[in-house]
Amino acid sequence: MDIIFLQFLLVVQFLTIIFLNLSKKNMSAAIAYSIQSTAVMIIIFNSFLETNNIYLLLIVLLTLMVKVILAPFFFSKLIKKHTVVFSASTYLNTPLILVVIAGLTSMAHLDKFAPLTNIVPSHHALLALALSSLLISLFLIINRKGALSQIVGILSLENSIVAFVILAGLEQSPGLQAGIIFNIFICILVAYIFMSMIYKHFGSNDVTSMKHLKD
Repeated sequence: MDIIFLQFLLVVQFLTIIFLNLSKKNMSAAIAYSIQSTAVMIIIFNSFLETNNIYLLLIVLLTLMVKVILAPFFFSKLIKKHTVVFSASTYLNTPLILVVIAGLTSMAHLDKFAPLTNIVPSHHALLALALSSLLISLFLIINRKGALSQIVGILSLENSIVAFVILAGLEQSPGLQAGIIFNIFICILVAYIFMSMIYKHFGSNDVTSMKHLKD
């Protein structure tokens, strides 16, 4: 697959993570995660085309079922059931969020991270962009007060790690990848139940509403 197309896929992933940091609409966030997972799925499929490893095709199918279809389905069902507000509250306002995103993106391109982004010299720009996505996903988890948005942030972080690992040419057994995707599926189910319980008890998915729960 042409490196320009791979760069396009990473840009799509990168932009969806930025969108998740700025979005205030729940359903659009679920759609953004589905788009992001689709981009990662195509990156994995490209790895299959290059290696002809049939197990990678299985990972592509699992990614399609769990990340692209099931995860957004559960999120949308949760949103409709409890009228969940995805990201109404953050610790930082929008201008500061943009400043942090710009700072993290610049940080990923610093020479300090060159040992990571130059693992495959020809993929330096791609790996720097994947690292940026990873850092911004971490920020998404930290900055959001809503439990649902934090869960999406964790899943986005996992997508960024997968993209980085594949582009860096780091070997990862298909069995391990399948296990990770299975764990993600279980986590989504547990998160669905957990979110339902939080909303039923507190009437909100804002984690700050639970700060009074102390021993």
